[in-house]
Amino acid sequence: MFKKILPAFAIMALLAGCSSLKPTFTNSKQASTLGNETKNEIKFLDITSDDNDKDTKSTIKEEHTSGPNPVASNESHLNTGSSENKASSALRLKYSQLLNTDPTQIQNLSLYQTIDDWYGTHYRLGGTGKSGIDCSAFVQTVYGSVFGVTLPRTARDQYKATRHISRTELQEGDLLFFNTTGGVSHVGIYLQNNKFVHASVSGVMISDMFEPYYVKHFISAGRVAGISSNSSALVNP
Repeated sequence: MFKKILPAFAIMALLAGCSSLKPTFTNSKQASTLGNETKNEIKFLDITSDDNDKDTKSTIKEEHTSGPNPVASNESHLNTGSSENKASSALRLKYSQLLNTDPTQIQNLSLYQTIDDWYGTHYRLGGTGKSGIDCSAFVQTVYGSVFGVTLPRTARDQYKATRHISRTELQEGDLLFFNTTGGVSHVGIYLQNNKFVHASVSGVMISDMFEPYYVKHFISAGRVAGISSNSSALVNP
């Protein structure tokens, strides 16, 4: 009897043991699964964050590299403007010193730039170019380049083509005529502060019309029709 009951009791105990182990196995599996899901979830979030950062950085980089750089553009503009301003300032300073006047009085930059291009060119009677030029050819060249006016070739004919004015009426661009070799034989362009530019025997230069030599040989001042200037009138010494 006892032998018959013992196997049945063992089977029941075994069944009860498996039943108690199953929840433990299940819970362990669930815990493992949950742990893996948690890890996967965290890993997934990290990857998404990295991708977003990369996308954001890539987008920012593309925006900075694909479009114009306003800072560079402004710097380029400023550099260009600065270069032009420096050239103009240097021209004003140079001729204000030669004319003994204030740099703000140097207004017609085209005139002074043209003078500067020819300044120091050697004198040559009958010459018309950079290898040598005479007084009337120099005046003719400056007038054609700056004022767009074609003057006669000789000083005598230029004298005839102007309206004669007093020295007290002189303005920048008026002509000064002198008798150096007989009759109207020399001409220059009045600038300001008693100074004029001309092609003398020493080359293209600026002189003072009240130097004794020019006072002695002065004939008249003349104004070309259609030429106006804001320069102040001659100030007598």
